[in-house]
Amino acid sequence: MLLLAVPAVVAACRALDTDAVTPVPQLLSFLPWLTVPAGLAVLLAAAARRRVLSFVAVTVLGTTAWASLPYVPDPVTLTAPPEARVRVLAANVEFGEATGALVATIRRERPSLVYVSECDRVCGRTLTTTFAAELPHHASVAADGSAGSVLLSAHPLRDRRVVPATMGMPGATAVIAGRPVDLQLAHPMPPLPGQTGLWKEELGRIRDAVARPAAGPHRIVAGDFNASQDHAAFRRILDAGRLQDAARLVGASRTPTWPAEGPLPPSVQIDHVLVSDGFTVRAVRFPELAGSDHRAVLADLDLHDGR
Repeated sequence: MLLLAVPAVVAACRALDTDAVTPVPQLLSFLPWLTVPAGLAVLLAAAARRRVLSFVAVTVLGTTAWASLPYVPDPVTLTAPPEARVRVLAANVEFGEATGALVATIRRERPSLVYVSECDRVCGRTLTTTFAAELPHHASVAADGSAGSVLLSAHPLRDRRVVPATMGMPGATAVIAGRPVDLQLAHPMPPLPGQTGLWKEELGRIRDAVARPAAGPHRIVAGDFNASQDHAAFRRILDAGRLQDAARLVGASRTPTWPAEGPLPPSVQIDHVLVSDGFTVRAVRFPELAGSDHRAVLADLDLHDGR
């Protein structure tokens, strides 16, 4: 039955921990939605009294539903009291078009770390000058269109660096409550048909960056990953850096962030704030950004001493 073909292939790739080739990477983004055709196939097979087909349909539905469960790395329990509270905002401003909306959001929410993707040169100048007092430290890739990115910080930055990629992925080490915190903005290429190899390569560079030893045990990786928890390449970043998705930790791992423009509501979460074991997450919200095709991610974190 044709209704089972796509859910069966995609769920099998998820279970085998592979992103395979087009169109699987694109369809993996919508994995939970594939329970709809699989469920419809179960009903149709049961109505037709076809036992073998019903069994196959139930198996595919069950596998798809299982594959849609949140990815859960080993949890870590922190006993030390928090040393600082950190508010993180990650936003894709779509070629700088949502810069004004982001300025208003920063003024309203007062984050201490801001990760901005698709921030062109005008966007970068606007943010660094507007928030010169509140967020005086920054690391950036100055470029036009989607290639520009900027990381703004209320905390001193050192060891600025860039992960090589088509679009800007700056990083740095912040000093928060006297402790070094590794910061990395993520914005790999999307898995476009014919370019999934580049998408996997750039996600792999993020994985390699977080796998390398940092100045301390604390790390925050945030941005538009162009990948969901259902992509193997994204899960490898979590494993390599011993990272947790802040949204998952507060039960919001399926809150969609894209596409936020158009007649239909967002359907997939590809914007993330990932944190190391030295953080606990108090809350995560997803503010709308007028002019962007992404919702932002706003995470309230507590920093502990890492034990």
